[in-house]
Amino acid sequence: MIFDTHAHYDDERFDTDREALLASFPDQGIGCVVNVGANIASTKASMELTERYPFIYAAAGVHPSDVSEMDETVCDWLKACAKQPRVVAIGEIGLDYYWDKEEAVRSSQRRWFIRQLEIARECQLPVCIHSRDAAKDTLDIIKSHGQDLGGVIHCFSYSVEIAREYVKMGYYIGIGGVVTFKNSKMVKAVVEDIPLEHLVLETDCPYMAPVPHRGERNSSLNLSWVVKTISEIKGISPEAVEAATWENAMKLYRMA
Repeated sequence: MIFDTHAHYDDERFDTDREALLASFPDQGIGCVVNVGANIASTKASMELTERYPFIYAAAGVHPSDVSEMDETVCDWLKACAKQPRVVAIGEIGLDYYWDKEEAVRSSQRRWFIRQLEIARECQLPVCIHSRDAAKDTLDIIKSHGQDLGGVIHCFSYSVEIAREYVKMGYYIGIGGVVTFKNSKMVKAVVEDIPLEHLVLETDCPYMAPVPHRGERNSSLNLSWVVKTISEIKGISPEAVEAATWENAMKLYRMA
């Protein structure tokens, strides 16, 4: 069975067939999905999905590009969300310097990243970390404010050396469709170097579809291509990859 540790089935691109698609998962080998909040609205939608599908869990958080929503009232609301039994993480939270170039905006991202790490600690939940073009600041903040939290570095895109730093702190490395791309040498190197016990599968759907579906709407059904690529890199069977990443995800989200 496959565990998709990071999905966005609340996205409007699933509006036409969401119910049929999700209902098909148990028969297609998709055993569990964590739908991850990116803002207030998507966190609410993620929790609503958990009420309709027994194999879906939620993460509650505000993405760095949406931290303009954040204030202490929202923090209190996130803490209330975290008490819900099917909310298994705070996320996705972190830094995204790709879109936001102004230092004032980046400073705000760092402030609310740290604040949401504090919420995770208060609620005793792991974190789902988004980091784009912000390798040093993300790592520095995790070392200062999140070493003991545990969680996953979602859609990992940095070097082997940085991956090792996160693994030393007990974090998992999220691997998705990018690993199947021909030009994904860095991600492939991370998969080769990092022990399987620290890797988890993710889609980030509807984004980041793997080859041979690159450019299409992504879904958990495409994770078999990610499994295949990891198995080839590691020199083990796809079944071994599925089994190990399932166990890892259960440990990551403290569902074991």
